[in-house]
Amino acid sequence: MKIEYFHASKYGNGAMVAEEFKKQMAAKGVTVNVHHIRDARSKEMPPADLYLFSSPGRMGKPIAGMRRFLKKAKLQSKTKYAILATESAPQPDKKTGQMPTEKEQTKWQRVIPIMNEILQEKGLVKVVEGKILVTGIKGPPEEDWQKKVEVFASQIPILS
Repeated sequence: MKIEYFHASKYGNGAMVAEEFKKQMAAKGVTVNVHHIRDARSKEMPPADLYLFSSPGRMGKPIAGMRRFLKKAKLQSKTKYAILATESAPQPDKKTGQMPTEKEQTKWQRVIPIMNEILQEKGLVKVVEGKILVTGIKGPPEEDWQKKVEVFASQIPILS
């Protein structure tokens, strides 16, 4: 199986997650090629069994560069994809000190739904999605993030 992993890491958190995913999949005999979107050509996507896209969130959305990359990506209908986003960890309200509810988080964190919408409009088929939380604007990723990557990797169906 061959996976092409495209990320838009700005502060290095997404790149760390991509390398951890690559390492874990290599242990299963799966080839993963990691690309930053600034070094990739969306109209010349390499062949793969699965495409994995990862973007940090900005104002609750995938960064603009990733949205443009996905919109321009030349992939055939029914191509399989996965998403592993890096999103800001929820913070307590500054006035009340209360953590946002799951419903409030869903309202403001739309990275994965927006990426899914773009890809599904092209006729692509989602295999799995996940997220790694980042504790500050520049990171680091949440505690035990490697275990979350391992859980995500275990959900990828390995083709023979």
